[in-house]
Amino acid sequence: MAAPKILLPPLVRRGEGIVSPATVSRHVAAGGLVQVLPGVHLRTDVATVPAWRAAAVSAWRPNSVLLGEIAGHLTFWRELRPATIEVAQHSTLRRSGFRFVRREIPHDLVIYQGATRLTAPAMTALDLAVATDGESIDNVLRAKMARIQDLEAALALTPGRLGNRDRRRLLMDSRAEPWSVAERLSHKILHAAGITGWKANRPIVLDGHRYFLDIAFWPIRLVIEIDGRQFHIGADVFESDRLRQNALVLRRWTVLRFTYRRLVEEPDQVLAEVRAGIELARLRKRLERF
Repeated sequence: MAAPKILLPPLVRRGEGIVSPATVSRHVAAGGLVQVLPGVHLRTDVATVPAWRAAAVSAWRPNSVLLGEIAGHLTFWRELRPATIEVAQHSTLRRSGFRFVRREIPHDLVIYQGATRLTAPAMTALDLAVATDGESIDNVLRAKMARIQDLEAALALTPGRLGNRDRRRLLMDSRAEPWSVAERLSHKILHAAGITGWKANRPIVLDGHRYFLDIAFWPIRLVIEIDGRQFHIGADVFESDRLRQNALVLRRWTVLRFTYRRLVEEPDQVLAEVRAGIELARLRKRLERF
């Protein structure tokens, strides 16, 4: 009778579990397993999956901490597809698809996903902030996996790092908590022009539906909607935007809409329209008293 065929798990550590060293060697030779780190093999069909490559790191060195794009992918930024798994682990090992760096991560900035250790979302967002021009900060705030206070605390816990000046600048630009690149740009334009009295992503309930206003001047009922390339697409979003705008107008809100293109190419005209909108909204507010 033939021996039962062993169903290989996605991750195999040589010398542990039900898979014998001889079986590991046989499957490596047949192309069913690939060694990604010393003593750690992945089944070929998952060998390029970021989460399994991250698990391989934990199996190899349990005290390692995952950084950068892989930490973002596993927490608040699933769309990231890291080509390289960055690891805080002092090692002279060289492996394609892995990068080992000598770096101490403060205990308060490390989280666990099962047996995997990785930087907390606030730290990860700061690590990626400069390369993404602040988009990582926007994403972690939108995902509600960190607050501005958490980002500020993470920066304070890692003083003296190269690039901290740029991280601090991007964090200052995030005080109004933008949720997209377009919103971040709109906030920069308003801050630079000295326009105050607004809050970003302010929740409001209209006809039983909860919406978030991109930029709301609440006392005068003026809202600025930012039509960014990423978040204002798709039939459902298109319909929701129109329902929200109609509900606002019927409640005597003044609504202005700006596209990402106009924010980039026509910031002065955008500011002129914002100022005109503020004056119109104030006038409407005064007229309501009569």
